[in-house]
Amino acid sequence: MMAVAHVVLSVLLIAIFAVLGVAKVLRQPALVSRTERLGFSVRGIQGIGALEIAGAAGLAAGFFWPPVGVAAAIGLMALLIGAAISHARAGDGVKDIAPPVWLALVSAAAAVTAVV
Repeated sequence: MMAVAHVVLSVLLIAIFAVLGVAKVLRQPALVSRTERLGFSVRGIQGIGALEIAGAAGLAAGFFWPPVGVAAAIGLMALLIGAAISHARAGDGVKDIAPPVWLALVSAAAAVTAVV
């Protein structure tokens, strides 16, 4: 049962971070304006996007070599905790802080289900 949960969580995260990462790397205006408000430069936003793409690729590689997938899930968790902190420091409310927290929890679940 954990294998099914791991695949579902990983595929969900791969889809989310591949799309978000590409949008940031390509400087999609809505994402750039929201992230610039948090104090990040356009170059920094592209760097975050590259990390998201790397995380998605690592999760996909984890289907063939599980330690890579676990490392990718942990890396995404760290990135998302940073996002939640950035939103909190900017004075954002739960509406903006909840998505990275939720995704960090999903990333944690993906890491745990890979090793259980």
